[in-house]
Amino acid sequence: MEKYSQFRDRGSGISPFIPSSTPRSAFSTLVHGALFCFRIPFFLSYSFFFFLVLDHLPSFLIPQVARKLLLWTLLGIPGIWWVDLQLDGVKRGSLSQQPLSRFPGNAGRSIIAAQFTSPIDALYLAAIFDPIFTISFPGTRKVQRVSLLRAILLALSPPMLSPPSPNNLTTLRALVEKNPHRVIAVFPEMSTTNGKGILPFSPSLVSAPVDAHIFPVSMRYTPPDITTPVPGAYLSFLWNLLSRPTHLIRVRIAEGVTNDSAAETNGDSLADSPADTADGEGDVDGTRLTPEERAVLDKIAEALARLARNKRVGLTLRDKAAFVEAWNKGRK
Repeated sequence: MEKYSQFRDRGSGISPFIPSSTPRSAFSTLVHGALFCFRIPFFLSYSFFFFLVLDHLPSFLIPQVARKLLLWTLLGIPGIWWVDLQLDGVKRGSLSQQPLSRFPGNAGRSIIAAQFTSPIDALYLAAIFDPIFTISFPGTRKVQRVSLLRAILLALSPPMLSPPSPNNLTTLRALVEKNPHRVIAVFPEMSTTNGKGILPFSPSLVSAPVDAHIFPVSMRYTPPDITTPVPGAYLSFLWNLLSRPTHLIRVRIAEGVTNDSAAETNGDSLADSPADTADGEGDVDGTRLTPEERAVLDKIAEALARLARNKRVGLTLRDKAAFVEAWNKGRK
């Protein structure tokens, strides 16, 4: 992979865009192939039925508990049964002794800032928290509300270097005000990695209201080959997902962070002078991020890096777009 060395982070040497792979013997490939052939008709038929029919039914026909059970069934088909859930700073085995406010959804207004590595990220969050999903963009504090299916497909989509029409955008503050009892899910890295580094954040998190708790959430997979740092890898993702007997998810949740900068800006009022975004790719809504806003983003990013046991990297969405172009050329 030396030809992709320019896409390593200069400070840490981490390559967050190289797909993960696990060696297999000829015998294991045959066994995994048989398992894949057995599972894929169940997985595809159940997925189509859920997202085309069940997902559009009103809540009085499918209450939240039933919806979560349906999603866990979808996760169970590829063998995602084992989830190692831990709270940051809490000893193993003492989760039941923690206050409910340590979990998203029980702390009043809650926002999840999730690491983004795989389509399973959104599916797992939906099965646990049933959140409202959003897409973040570089250069703007605003987000776009999307469905669960769109959030899943985002993990297999090319990085979006610019936001869509402003008519389709809103702020986290507005979403929380309209849905005070729902968890809001944000992927601040904006695009997927292989889980080995944390990309620079979108400034969208600083539009959260001051009374909302922002929970950094890390999800790591064993084996790691169901991460999708390269867009369009539908077939390889399905193969890696359905051909293994089981998958383990390690989930780590940090203590909630409040957006202290919102005490002055409320996520809407902006500064006057232009400067760079959090990822260094231009202005943020034509204005400068305040030192308080940068401090909030840094605090959440550091917490997410600590949970994921990796480091923050300086590679941006433009670097990923260049990597994807080089990767696709190298595969031809």
